[in-house]
Amino acid sequence: MVQAAVAGLGWWGRQVTRSLKGNPQLRLVRAIEPDGAAHGAFAQEHGVPLSATLSEALRDPAVEAVILCTPHGLHAEQVLEVAAAKRHVFCEKPLALSRADAERSVAACRDAGVVLGIGHERRFEPAIRRLRQMLRAGELGQVLHVRADFSHDKLAHVAAGDWRADPAQAPAAAMTAMGVHLTDLFLDLVGPVEEVHAITSHLVSGRPNGDGVSVHLRFASGASGHINAVLETPLYISLTVMGARGWAEIRNETHPDTPGPATLTVQARGGDCRVESFAWENATLLNLLAFADAVQGRADYPFTDSQKVANVAVLEAVARSAATRAPVRP
Repeated sequence: MVQAAVAGLGWWGRQVTRSLKGNPQLRLVRAIEPDGAAHGAFAQEHGVPLSATLSEALRDPAVEAVILCTPHGLHAEQVLEVAAAKRHVFCEKPLALSRADAERSVAACRDAGVVLGIGHERRFEPAIRRLRQMLRAGELGQVLHVRADFSHDKLAHVAAGDWRADPAQAPAAAMTAMGVHLTDLFLDLVGPVEEVHAITSHLVSGRPNGDGVSVHLRFASGASGHINAVLETPLYISLTVMGARGWAEIRNETHPDTPGPATLTVQARGGDCRVESFAWENATLLNLLAFADAVQGRADYPFTDSQKVANVAVLEAVARSAATRAPVRP
């Protein structure tokens, strides 16, 4: 068993805490929150003592790993602090806000000999796993184009002064909330990104960072791609791969934090259209357990260091492209 502390008990920190309750592989032994008055009751309900600071939690010898569910701008320095304490670290996305900070984070964990996990749980969804198998087997032929949408209004209530609406901490509208999940999937399924051209919208919310982001991508393979993420519309999640021999499309009926089915529609050239249905699995938990397996040496963690850095480089390029209204190479 790996014993961990969770830093941050906001929306996602609480989701992580609930997902791990009673788990025999990864157990929370501490929570970190400077606002004890607001989160003390939740911590007590889940049986974890509360620390006000990360440094205080790292003095606890029972803490073998830290799960960071903190604001984006804190990630890089917190990863470095955890790695310096020789603890394993799982960082919610994005790992950092710049390629340079992502590289520092990856290097610090590598040099310390600790595992660096990353909160891109969508790789673990059953329909995504099936699509990955199809692509690895070449069932769709050469990938020509991919497109994905991850939009919802779960954060529509966020006030203009919140860190999630701050262009410095959450650049390019929905990019850090949802878009980085899509680019992570693209890096895994299609490969490195060579160029991005992004636009953001500022229509209804009044959020300084905008309502939505739309990005065109060119991959090193020559394939093209498109992502769309909107913060002010009801849930819509899809992923489509168009290949030389067929296409496949995934549609999710619920947000990854909520039980609900997904479908995978596949159309092969000259064949019948088939539809597969997949029951919901807790992809957040599956990612955390993959991290625990890597910590205990049972399996390699299924994210390469180059992918961790590359996705932050794409995020940085998207933000720069949206600001300059010009294509940018990550």
